[in-house]
Amino acid sequence: MILRRVIEHVREQNWTAIGIDFCIVVIGVFVGIQVSNWNETRLSRDKSAVFTERLKDDLRKEGWRYQFLLAYYRDVRDATETTADALSGKAPLSNEAFLVNAYRATQYKQGAGRRATYDELISTGGIGLIEDRELLQLAVRAYSLTTLENLAKEGIESHYRQLFRMTIPNETQRALARQCGDRYILPGDFRGFDQVIDYPCETGLPEADINAAVDALRSAPQTLPYLRLRVADIETRLQDLTGNNRDVFEGFLEIAKEQP
Repeated sequence: MILRRVIEHVREQNWTAIGIDFCIVVIGVFVGIQVSNWNETRLSRDKSAVFTERLKDDLRKEGWRYQFLLAYYRDVRDATETTADALSGKAPLSNEAFLVNAYRATQYKQGAGRRATYDELISTGGIGLIEDRELLQLAVRAYSLTTLENLAKEGIESHYRQLFRMTIPNETQRALARQCGDRYILPGDFRGFDQVIDYPCETGLPEADINAAVDALRSAPQTLPYLRLRVADIETRLQDLTGNNRDVFEGFLEIAKEQP
């Protein structure tokens, strides 16, 4: 319609009308672009808010895993050191307590990480939607950290774990797992950390079986060196989590305070 009017005005050489039509077209295009830009900005802002909250939620859950595994491996470290001290004569234990701690020294956990939002942002190129620079920095640092995975890998592959599983009869190992193994807690439960592995238990095994298992561990020449190696390896990783990566640890503590 505008084009037909312009053609008519040109034929009539009505330059004033032509100028007015031109201004109408320019203003219309400008307004259209501005509305489009505003709408795009609004959509981008909405997406940014959604992804920011999703990322925060994932990081809260990842922070719980971080603190849970930190507490868990401290308990494993303590059980390992208790076993080593008993074996060296530094702090004697009853045979049943020795066997329980010796078993718990073999344990490991990893837990499922919560990184779906971060991976989606990276794969789609949408990482720029996270305008909170501190939040983004925490996500980058947290999801590039491999210490938790290394803790689990070293637990699975530890020489002491292999020695224990080769030395102790399978029925004894099953009884230990049943009576003194890891307990489950719901993700997000901060109060149940000490109930997962560090709790009082009785094996329910006959005294003869307990004594035979303990004698087998004591008589293996590599038991004490492997225990000491396990303690040192765990402590190295714990120092990495609380010292070298202190900023990640503190970042998790801060984001945990921002519960929605």
